[in-house]
This record gives sequence, structure tokens and C-alpha cells, in this order.
Amino acid sequence: MKATQIAVATMLAIGAATASAAGSRCYGSVNRGSIEGSVQLPPEGANFKAYSALAISMGRNHVHSEVSAIIRDAYAKLERTAPGSQYVYGESGNEFGGRFRPHRTHQNGLSVDFFVPVRDKDDRPARLPTPATQRFGYDIEFDKNARYGAYSIDFAAMAEHLYQLDQAARARGHGIALVIFDTAYLPRLFATPRGTELKRLNFMKGKPWVRHDEHYHVDFAVPCS
Repeated sequence: MKATQIAVATMLAIGAATASAAGSRCYGSVNRGSIEGSVQLPPEGANFKAYSALAISMGRNHVHSEVSAIIRDAYAKLERTAPGSQYVYGESGNEFGGRFRPHRTHQNGLSVDFFVPVRDKDDRPARLPTPATQRFGYDIEFDKNARYGAYSIDFAAMAEHLYQLDQAARARGHGIALVIFDTAYLPRLFATPRGTELKRLNFMKGKPWVRHDEHYHVDFAVPCS
């Protein structure tokens, strides 16, 4: 890690710790809300990385302090339960919440996008590239076989991530309110070793306004005013 990256990571960690001590306070709902005392997710860790350094500099990775703790706890657990897997998180929200274009939700610090973990052409764990030319990954389209170029969705790694997010949320007295992911891929997700346990989560059954194939959207269940 470069010196500048270390400095940014340290700054965000200190800021997160300070904000977590006071705690965030969210208002309203994910599609009409706001937040006070939000924190930024760490830009990277041992097994995860943010989708865009530019987006971080613009503050597009703010979340509720409880959501931050849940995400970090889950990634820490994944180092043991999914060794070698690499994860990328996407958009979350603004510092004070509110309208977060182009999203229809992400307004009160409880919504986070996660890009699908993938495997490369040699079947090795990899990170899905999220270049600016592909709208930082959001314009990527996987085919009916869950492939995009040399990459294929690692459903087992994704299922383990969702399971650990749920476990981390429950450990803190919270939960997962909603998961949005392409319904065509759900049978493959449920066929993984964690599939049976994931079936108790609330997956959107209808069709979202944009296809969720390259990422999965998670709304966390944390009380708001």
C-alpha cells in the first residue's frame, strides 16, 4: 500500500472510530431520508476494496456507523471462512444522506451496493474491474451463464458474504431488510453451501428499475427516527 493510501486509510479509520463513539442517527426511509454522524467505509482491507478512489474522494461511501461496523465485521470473518476471496463494495450514500443520484434509495445510510465476487479464466478468485469507462462497474452486463468476458460470478463467495453480513448484523441486534439481486441468478445462489440459510433473507421478488447482475444491493435493518 502506498504512503498516500495508508494516510487516507488511517484518516478514515480515525474518523470512523470517532463517529462510532457518538453513533450515527438516521431519519426516514432508504428512499426518503437523511443521516447525521455518518462514517466513510474504509477504502480497502485485506480482502476488500472500494470500487473507485474518485468516488471515495467525493464522499460517496458514507454509511450509518452501525452499518460500517457490520460490514467490517463481516469482511474480518470472511478472511477465515472464504480465504482467498476478493470483494469490492460499491455506492452507499452521501455524508448527510438525501437524494443520491442515480439511485432511487441510498438516502439514510442503510443502503450499500456490493459488486459480485468473481473468478477469472483460470478459476482463481479475482476482483471485478470497475473502470470509469464502465460507469465504475455499473454498466457491466453478465450473460445468462453469469459470465462477463473472462470473469464468472463466484456464487459461493457471494453467498458466504451475505451470510456473514446477516450474522454480523444479528450480533449487533440488527438485521438485513432487503437484498436486490437478479432473480434469474437466485437458483445458483441458493444452490451453494450457504443457500438454505440465505433463503430466510428478504430478496426482492419483483423486477427492480435497473438490472442487478453485476452488483447486489443490501438495505440494513437499523432503527431510524
